[in-house]
Order: sequence, then structure tokens, then C-alpha cells
Amino acid sequence: MAKGIYKRGKVFWIRYAGLDGKIRFESTHSNKYREAEALLIQRRQSIKEGKQPEPVKKISMVMFKELAKEYQEWTKRQRSYETKKYFIKQLEDAFGNIPLRNFTTRLLEQYQTDKLQENKKPATVNRLLACVKHMFTKAMDWEMVEEYAWKKVRKVKLLEENNKRLRFLSQEECRLLIDQCDVHLRPIVVTALNTGMRKGEILGLKWDNVDLVHRLILLQDTKNGERRELPINDTLMTNLKGLPRILGGQYVFYDPHTHKPYQDVKRSFNTAYKKVGIKDFHFHDLRHTFASHLVMAGVDLTTVKELLGHKSLAMTLRYAHLAPEHKARAVNVLDGALNERQAVK
Repeated sequence: MAKGIYKRGKVFWIRYAGLDGKIRFESTHSNKYREAEALLIQRRQSIKEGKQPEPVKKISMVMFKELAKEYQEWTKRQRSYETKKYFIKQLEDAFGNIPLRNFTTRLLEQYQTDKLQENKKPATVNRLLACVKHMFTKAMDWEMVEEYAWKKVRKVKLLEENNKRLRFLSQEECRLLIDQCDVHLRPIVVTALNTGMRKGEILGLKWDNVDLVHRLILLQDTKNGERRELPINDTLMTNLKGLPRILGGQYVFYDPHTHKPYQDVKRSFNTAYKKVGIKDFHFHDLRHTFASHLVMAGVDLTTVKELLGHKSLAMTLRYAHLAPEHKARAVNVLDGALNERQAVK
């Protein structure tokens, strides 16, 4: 055993000289020698740098379900609360009765494997892992977990994602889908196809953000935090004007029985597209459909980027292959220029 490390019962302690020359004794609160060795090295390094180390505070054993409760309360201030709540529930089901200090890299890597075997997509697994990582970061801030456990969680790497999926409907499929939608779902789908708005943006849309006079939808709290303006075309105008409104009602789309906004429309949407015979389709693909048809109609990518609210053009470039005529036009310009030079010679 290295000098400066000793055991009291099953727990390792370290001994080192502070800035004032006095010997300090500190518990690692761990029965692992390597953690004691790492802590001693850290303390000695701090002394060399002229910093007086702060002893590790003894943290009581906290279960993951306790952290989940605190974290869910904290996320209520975020725009992503509804999504986070869904992730937290899944994580609590998996790890609820496990003490935070017992989390290991292997435990979370096995969780990733299990989720993939359940046919969950890498992107979905990554969102869950990102959530649990942030939960542990907050647990560190709230002194609910020791640093060594946090480091083990942080070590787990995200899976490689395939972001090349681009699924969109033809014009005929759009018409068929709209025809099969229930009465409450139809205007929601029409809005998605004519604005490219995200599902959360549509379900949370308020009349205060709809300007029928100037034909604009103003989105304030978007995913990237920037304000976005969307023009209202004739189809969408007819769609919005035909919606029922209740006195004092804030939301554009609401449940007529509760007068509250819809939390989700997944079940009715799945039923509608399956009736049409469409396969492998999600509500978010309506956004892809909006963008794809704009590009195929000759709208430039910069305009499409602004309408979608992408932060960078790189995100919009996935639709570039749908505008082959633009590339052909560019090559024809070069062809004309070269032929002109040859004619001059």
C-alpha cells in the first residue's frame, strides 16, 4: 500500500500535509484502493498549486428514484419538459431502486445494449443516455452523489447515429392521408404539411401567435431558441378560419371535451397513415414532406432553412439531392462559358 493510504475497517483513508504543514486525514468513503490513490494524487497536486483541498463530504446513500423526482421538478422550467418527463419515467423504471453510488460504466453500457435489442433506434438510446448523464451532473451539484460515480457515468459513449433517414410523402399520399384523418387530426396534419412546424410547436400553438390579417404565424419559443415567422398560404388560411373557437380559449388545437390542448396525437395519426397503406412513417416526417416539396418546386435551400428554423445550412443540405435541376443548370452555365471561350479562340 502506498505511503499516505491506509484502511479503517473496509474504508480507505488518505493522509497528506496541508498548505500549513499540518497533517490532514480524510476518508474516501470508498473501499476501492484505486479511488484512494487517485484522491491522494489529486490532493497533493492541489497543494503543489497552492490550493488548500476541501475534504470530501460524506454523502448519504441516495436512490435513483429520489434523483428522478428532484430532477423532474427541476426540468419544469425547461421548454423540453414534456419530452424529458417521458425519458425520466423510462430511466426510473430501469434504475429506480439502484443507489446512485452503485452506477458504473458497465451498467449503462448494458442498458444501451438492452435497448438496442428491443429494436430502439440509436438516436432514442442516445437521448436516454444524455438524460441520465445530465441527471448525474445535477446530482453532483446537489451533493447527492460522489464524484467517482459521476465520472463512471460520464465515461459512457453515445452510439453512432444514422441521421440520413429522409421519408416524405408524394402529393397523392398527402391527399389520401388528410382524407383518412379524424376530424380533430385533419387540421393538425394540414398545418404540419403547410408550415413544416414540429409537432410540439403545432400542439402548443396559441391564437396570440397567429396573425390572420398579415397571414403570419409567429413562433417565439422554438427548439433552437430563436424567433421564427411562417407565412400562411391559402390552404392553411382556410384551415385556420374553419377551426372552432371557444370564449377565452388560448390554444388553436384543443380537445373539445376538456378544452385543453392535445398532449399527443400519436394513436390517431398512426391509425390514419396505416389506413392509407403508408409504412415506416412518423409525424415528424410531415416536416420532411414540407421541406422536400419546397425544394422539388425550386425553392432555394436558404429559404427552406429559414422556414424550418435550422441553425445552420448543413442541416438543410439533406434535401439538396431533391433539386437536380439546380445542379444541371449550374453545369449548363459552365458549359456555355467554356464553349464561348472556345469560339473566341
